[in-house]
Amino acid sequence: MRPYAVTKGRTKPKSQLPLEALISATPTARDESGTLTPEWQAISDLCREWRSIAEISALLRMPLGVARVLVADMSEQGLVQVRTSLNNDARPNTNLLERVLSGLRKL
Repeated sequence: MRPYAVTKGRTKPKSQLPLEALISATPTARDESGTLTPEWQAISDLCREWRSIAEISALLRMPLGVARVLVADMSEQGLVQVRTSLNNDARPNTNLLERVLSGLRKL
């Protein structure tokens, strides 16, 4: 994979996505599966279950920055849902962080 071609030279996502942000493909992504780029298709397939940005990067063997840019683009297009660990008082959700850590250990 050539990261430059995939992200069109962008190194920062349009929206900030923390490593522990959970991503899930939307029905729109499944409906449009034949028209997605190979990278978006891979992310969509992987995110049939909630996955963190870190997991997407590791499982697809793509640089973290590339994963963030692609997921942000997909979110903007309505192809994925994004859940962050921040609640209303801007403190990380401990349960969510423990689940992400457990998932990373399994890799």
